[in-house]
Amino acid sequence: MVHLGDRFAALDKPAGLSLATPPSAPADQAARRLVAALPAGEREMLAPRELRLVHRLDAPTSGLVLIALDAEIHRELASAFAERRVTKLYLALVWGKPRPRRGSFRSALGPDRADRRRMRPDPHGRAARTDYLVVDAAAHVALVALWPRTGRTHQLRVHLAAAGHPIVGDDLYGGPRHRGVRDAALRSALDPGRALLHAWRLEVPGLEPARFEAPPPDDFRGALAATGLSLAGASDLWQAPPQSST
Repeated sequence: MVHLGDRFAALDKPAGLSLATPPSAPADQAARRLVAALPAGEREMLAPRELRLVHRLDAPTSGLVLIALDAEIHRELASAFAERRVTKLYLALVWGKPRPRRGSFRSALGPDRADRRRMRPDPHGRAARTDYLVVDAAAHVALVALWPRTGRTHQLRVHLAAAGHPIVGDDLYGGPRHRGVRDAALRSALDPGRALLHAWRLEVPGLEPARFEAPPPDDFRGALAATGLSLAGASDLWQAPPQSST
């Protein structure tokens, strides 16, 4: 658990855990599923509380998720996300090196009619924007910081893939590119079995505390170590630096 207060909690969702629920499901089902993945002691602290999920992450994505502990703070937090007052900072390990080093992806997105699992750039779709900064780069891959300014389905994954830099491990949008890496140990590290996308930091104006951080999980850190990449260049990042459009 990243933070537990009287009215809300910030949790670190493990990769592979789905927060999707059907419309007929109980309102707290996804939040209960997330709490069930916590260590026993943390699970016991939250189990008797009212739980309301404020926002979601894709199943492959790890990292920060906020849970409200009463209806009033749930409305406040949901409004903050809907009104784009929350700063969300993700980390992704991507194939290649995006150029320029900082920029913004602005392709509108819509469903891929050829594959219902996917989204795609669509000029007639919903507006979407992702700001990015290349934090570090190696021979095959780069570590990228991402600030989604909108919240479209699969937005970060689609924007990066459309730019020619799909997320490592994201076979839905990028394919198994690790097969072209000659070194066996490096090839294994770049085949994590899921997209290496992590919801790293959140800043929510008006909350106390207002900033939250979840460290990248073992598979992400292992891939960074294997490629010689470092998070040092992102240590002070919260807001996106000034950048040009791409």
